[in-house]
Amino acid sequence: MSTRVDHEQRRARIAEALLRIADTQGLQAASMRVVAAEAGVSLRQVQYYFHTKDELLIDALARLSAQLQVRMQKWIAAAGSPPTPRSIVTAILSCILPTDDESRRITRTYAAYYTLVLSEPKLAEQHATTYPDMLESFLAKQVRAAQQAGEVVAARDPELTAAGLLAMTNGLGSSVLGGQRSGEAALTVLGHHLDELFGAGGPESPSAAK
Repeated sequence: MSTRVDHEQRRARIAEALLRIADTQGLQAASMRVVAAEAGVSLRQVQYYFHTKDELLIDALARLSAQLQVRMQKWIAAAGSPPTPRSIVTAILSCILPTDDESRRITRTYAAYYTLVLSEPKLAEQHATTYPDMLESFLAKQVRAAQQAGEVVAARDPELTAAGLLAMTNGLGSSVLGGQRSGEAALTVLGHHLDELFGAGGPESPSAAK
């Protein structure tokens, strides 16, 4: 058992080093040798745990997705009990926006992966992740639940609505990182669209979802 734990700790140490490089320098700078130096281990050890850079990239991406999922769960838990479809959607989308150190790090690191795929199209299929699809499906489920409760008009397409909300949130995040607007302004824009979807006057708002 201790050996397995030790191996996982070493893999995690190396993967976290790559994520730090992605956050601060971009993934083009993340050679196996640079990752080894950042992790404080030998290049041979990096190559032992990850035979290729692609293997390391995919492992680190899965860890990044897990970090975002933990953040979402915390925000949903803080949004009230029992959570409503609106409070869940608000919490999820609000926590994605880069409004604090953790969310800015996560957003920058995801952006590094997107940039890598754009510059190296052949890697798109290898580095694709099902997490965004799963998140869209979960958001669509909440929209359907709100429709059943009479909080969202029945004419809305849940899947298209979820995809639009997530795309808008990602765009707002990019505008925050790019200095176009503040995190608070992005939350205000998000709140406006959620009011239109769920109806103004509800108790949940992006700023209250923390």
